[in-house]
Amino acid sequence: MREFADAEGRSWTATTATEESPDYKGRYHLVMEAEDGQRVELTDVRWNSERSAVRTIDSMSVIELRRRLRSATGRGTAGA
Repeated sequence: MREFADAEGRSWTATTATEESPDYKGRYHLVMEAEDGQRVELTDVRWNSERSAVRTIDSMSVIELRRRLRSATGRGTAGA
């Protein structure tokens, strides 16, 4: 899990979720949860293992996390 603030100062946590499937490829995807309980699932950002997902999220910059959040929520006005 990785905590970051969006451009408006709201606190978010980037983490992973898993989909049960007989095929392990792309089972894990990116999820962002706000402090107020809002949850955004980015099912187009996928990994084969939780280890890869955590490593990737940990290496993402705050700018990248904000960009993905804006893209998922449709907010085009928030700046990095």
